[in-house]
Amino acid sequence: MNDAFGSPQSILVLGAGSDIAAATVRLLVRQRARTFVLAGRKPERFQAVAEELRSLGATTVELRDLDALDTSSHEDFVDEVFASGEDIDLVLMAFGVHGARGDAQLEHDGALDVIRTNYVGAMSVLLSVTKRLVAQGHGSMVVLSSVAGERGRKKNLVYGSSKAGLDVFCEGLAAWLRGSGVRLMVVRPGFVRTKMTAGFDAPPLATTPERVAAAIVDGLHRRTEVVWVPPPMRWVMSALRHLPRSVFRRLEI
Repeated sequence: MNDAFGSPQSILVLGAGSDIAAATVRLLVRQRARTFVLAGRKPERFQAVAEELRSLGATTVELRDLDALDTSSHEDFVDEVFASGEDIDLVLMAFGVHGARGDAQLEHDGALDVIRTNYVGAMSVLLSVTKRLVAQGHGSMVVLSSVAGERGRKKNLVYGSSKAGLDVFCEGLAAWLRGSGVRLMVVRPGFVRTKMTAGFDAPPLATTPERVAAAIVDGLHRRTEVVWVPPPMRWVMSALRHLPRSVFRRLEI
């Protein structure tokens, strides 16, 4: 259960290899979170994060393998995590891939991997997590979306469409959860300097994993439904959404 200050004590991270996930759990352990399940592909990649959490006071840190593309395994994975005996206070959905850029975006297999990971895989795990959280009667889900899902752009048309699908699914799921004791928060960062965006030209308002993590923790305490990082991205994307299509298509974004 959350402590007296509203901070989660037990955390399940889906996509623990993410830089944003790592920055977020570092903040949460400093706010008295003590139990962590870190899940993702090749758990050895986030072994150092696990050791850091233990050094900062975490009492239990478990590493588990999770492949977003292996949707047939997701329900069993979630059941095993929740069967450990301790309630899960917070589920952080942080996995995702960007895929290719330019004309290579339209390469068939690569494009499908992006959609299957960012939308199908995420939705698959969230469906199982939702059932377990509703059954326990409390808990929060934080889902990392992106401003890329706000409007189709030629530079990231596949990635953006995958995040748009995830965002709409989460909006509907949040409405369905009303009255259940479970809440869902969607996080929409702009460009974040991470290993996933290494080699990309950083645009104005680019941010860091640490700032996204701070916004996530603040949003949890304020019980916010949608978090924009940095906050001005909300108004930037609102302006872009309302541009006429003929004008929008001429923008090099």
